[in-house]
Amino acid sequence: MADLLVTGILLLIIGAAAVYIWKAKKRGVKCIGCPSAGKCSGKEGHTVCSCGCHSAEK
Repeated sequence: MADLLVTGILLLIIGAAAVYIWKAKKRGVKCIGCPSAGKCSGKEGHTVCSCGCHSAEK
């Protein structure tokens, strides 16, 4: 019974994370987890994000 409970909790956590990522991508967020994710331009060679998440793109 304890295994079922632990498995259920893990599935709930994974499901919630998947829904969060899906909703963020649907809103157009380029880099989820970035503190400035909603403000990142995502354009090639152009970095607006303060964390530099797009700085490595060329």
